[in-house]
Amino acid sequence: MYMNSGYLNNSLVDFKDKSKPLVVGSCGTYRLYSRPRLPTYRPRGRLDYQLLYIAAGKAHFFLGGEDVTVSAGHMVLYQPKEMQRYVYYGVDQTEVFWVHFTGNDVKRILRSYGFRLEEHVFYCGKSPEYRKIFQEMIQELQLIRPHYEELLAMLLRQLFILISRQFKGGFKLADYVQDEMEAAIRYFGEHYSTPIVIDEYAAGMHRSTAWFIRSFKQYTGMTPMQYIISIRLANAKRLLSTTDYNVTEIASMVGYDNPLYFSRLFKKQLGIAPSDYKKSL
Repeated sequence: MYMNSGYLNNSLVDFKDKSKPLVVGSCGTYRLYSRPRLPTYRPRGRLDYQLLYIAAGKAHFFLGGEDVTVSAGHMVLYQPKEMQRYVYYGVDQTEVFWVHFTGNDVKRILRSYGFRLEEHVFYCGKSPEYRKIFQEMIQELQLIRPHYEELLAMLLRQLFILISRQFKGGFKLADYVQDEMEAAIRYFGEHYSTPIVIDEYAAGMHRSTAWFIRSFKQYTGMTPMQYIISIRLANAKRLLSTTDYNVTEIASMVGYDNPLYFSRLFKKQLGIAPSDYKKSL
């Protein structure tokens, strides 16, 4: 099992905070592969709200007096003091992200983005953007950098906006296409630092290159190569800000043998040369 999480002020205790409109208290992720089951039971619920995103596999919830199986591409919302009972099974290959939040204006904010508070489960689609936002919230909670609480609220609102677009008729791919795009995202994420030929990847999936690029762009909003570049540059930024490696070494680590090309690409995409970015830190 893989897990990663972050907590406001490093506190595991749930809380209610009415000092601001929206406050993120904690965020995390679970991936179940080997552990047989991971149950949660809170008979009195929590003091805050909880939003769970089923990114892969499925999860089993007890809602409205009956067992409900929630598949990937759906989210589950719990309000304060609602009984929470759910379980993940390793056989389902479950991957889930969660966030707890509170504030003095949460109900109005949720309604403004189209959430129907009388419902628990809603379709949101499977998107790498959801993963990215959850991962950024986890990182902010862990690093505790200046103004991180404000940024957390902004990231959560960004998540609400993406979900709201889905509510209002966002494009929905067939389940099998979403699964193929998720597989591609995982592959690119694990192999971004190696040479990736899109034609060869598409052929390995027994798909035409044009179909794969079109479907990937519909799913992520960018082409496969744009996505790979975004991963490379995001990791390059992280290495520049957290390690002592020089630009040439970092270029090689993220998949570019030519440091000059890497520097040009970095500046074109981010508006600053990698050497200047490192100095600015």
